[in-house]
Parts: sequence; C-alpha cells; structure tokens
Amino acid sequence: MKYSLIIPVYNRPEEVDELLESLVGQQFADFEVLVVEDGSTLPCREVVEKYRGRLAVEYYFKPNSGPGQTRNYGAERSHGDYLIVLDSDCVLPPGYLQAVDDELRREPADAFGGPDRAHESFTDMQKAISYAMTSFFTTGGIRGGKKKMDKFYPRSFNMGVRAEVYHRLGGFSKMRFGEDIDFSIRIFKAGCSCRLFPEAWVWHKRRTDLKKFFKQVHNSGIARINLYKKYPESLKLVHLLPMVFTVGTTVLLLAALAGWIGSVWIFQMTHSYVYAVDMPGLMRHAAVLHALSWIPLLPLLLFALLIGVDAAVANRSLKIGLLAIAASFVQLIGYGTGFLRAWWQRCVRGKDEFAAFEKNFYK
Repeated sequence: MKYSLIIPVYNRPEEVDELLESLVGQQFADFEVLVVEDGSTLPCREVVEKYRGRLAVEYYFKPNSGPGQTRNYGAERSHGDYLIVLDSDCVLPPGYLQAVDDELRREPADAFGGPDRAHESFTDMQKAISYAMTSFFTTGGIRGGKKKMDKFYPRSFNMGVRAEVYHRLGGFSKMRFGEDIDFSIRIFKAGCSCRLFPEAWVWHKRRTDLKKFFKQVHNSGIARINLYKKYPESLKLVHLLPMVFTVGTTVLLLAALAGWIGSVWIFQMTHSYVYAVDMPGLMRHAAVLHALSWIPLLPLLLFALLIGVDAAVANRSLKIGLLAIAASFVQLIGYGTGFLRAWWQRCVRGKDEFAAFEKNFYK
C-alpha cells in the first residue's frame, strides 16, 4: 500500500460523504482511507459504510481528544508508505493523488503539502473566506499559489509525510492550536526534506460564516504565540502584521470617533451658550473637525476598496467582492486579537499553554 489517507472528523457526516465520493474518482488507485471519528455526537459510520466495496476504507470511533491525537490514532492503524492527512471539509480533484505520486517520483520528499482552492459550488461566503485566506493582500500570500519557497510548512488540511518519518517523530503533539505547524517545524529540525506540491491542491470549504471564521483565525493567532514560546526562532516579521493591522485599525477608529464626538460637542455648545459665544465661529470649527474626523478612516477605506475590487475581479462577482472585504477584516483582526491575547497571557502573565487557555482544550 503506497498511500494512507487519514481523515479526522467531528460531527461532519455530510462533508465526509463529499470527500469520500471525490476519492472514488481518483485516477491513482493504490491507497487506503482511514476515517477516525473524534467522539462525534453526529457520527458518520453509515456514510462510510456506503463506500465499502468502492474504496479500501476503515472507520474508527474514539473518545474526543482533538484533531492532532485523532490523526495519530489513524496513523497507528495505517499501512501506507506515505500518510496523507486531510481535513473532512476538503474535496479532492480526480488528479490529486496522481499529482502527489508524480512529484514524489520526480524528486523524493519526506514531507509535502499542497495549496487549496474554492470550488464553484461553494457559497459566496465560502468563496469570500477562501479569498481572505489565500490573498496576497491579507496573510494568505503564497498559501494558495505556486510560488517557490525556501521553506514550506504543510498545514493539516492537505499534508503528506513519509510513514517512517511520522512515526519516528511521534506524529502530532498535544498542542491545542498550531499542532500542524509544530509538526512541520519538527520535520525540518530532524533534517528531513519538505516540499510544496503545487498541483496537489484541494478544494477546501473552510468555515461557512464569519463567526466561525473569526474563531478559527483567532485560534491561529493564539497558536503563533504558543509556537513562539516553544520555538522562539519561528516568529517572523510577517507574523506580526495582523497584530499591527489590528492595533492600527483600533487607533484609526478611535481617532475618527474622537473627532466626531468633538464636532458634536462643539455644535451643542453653539446652542447651549448662544448668547455668550461666537456661534458662527464655533459652527465653522465644528464643521472642520467633523470633516477631519473622516481622515483616519481613509487608509481603511482604501484597503477595503483594494480587497473588494481584487476579489470581485478574481471571482467575477461584486457580491463576493463585498463579502471578501468583511472576511479579510475578520481574518486580520481575528488573528491579531488572538495573537495579542496569547501574548498577554503567556509572555506578560507567564502562564503555560494549558493554564492560559484551559477552556479551549479537549478533555
């Protein structure tokens, strides 16, 4: 068996159905599938059973412990030379495994990963969120593209590892957030090779609304500080940008609000003390201050215009362009606030990972 596809799942039977259906149509056939249910209350056992005879698939149910340990559970029961970890909200194009196999034949690698795209069937919000996560103008940058990088850190939605390397390094750690980047860092530290496979892309649904998306990226911001505490050298300048954006946005909004409140206060003075002050002069000051209060918003408006136009052109939809503005602000501010929250708890207050975010950890 060459490839073992490991799919952790929690309460997402419909997504598993779509993913397994896409695996039936793979051009490359030498693989097995291990679906590991992480203590779900909406199990997908019946969904998996539909594919017996069409796929070499096994189903396992275990107590809830989070995605990292669930992947390890599947890896322990796998038989492939390479393990490929996929999120349950992914769908694979027919040539995915063939692209992986072609890349490995061209140049062997100990670990690899591929980008993600939005499918035509995705909702407008899912397409907008996909844009926010892959755009050059947010923190996505090269995540969704084909640009060659000196170091590529695979993410767990589309990640492959040589089985021997996976077991030698102990698989995923017990980190609640950022366990996939932690694993990638350990792969590099072990001297293993890791590459981006540009043609081994997946359709990735990500989150379906902005509230869930905010929670996801907020946790990613927390993960970055947790990784910094474990690997100080892993923190790069680019990782600070969402935090800078969040602080900058807050300052600009407060400045605009202060100007608006000041103009209202001066305007009210002209009515309260009409016989004691120079009303025309105060009215002019109020009008000038009100006009100036819009200036701090200009950088945000220009950024929103840039995002909206680029997303609308890329998706050929004005609606998706508008939704992408909201998704991009949620992505940057969600990550930035998570980063700041974790920095305060871990770097200032000195709490460890579990104590700082006790409510966020699986039992």
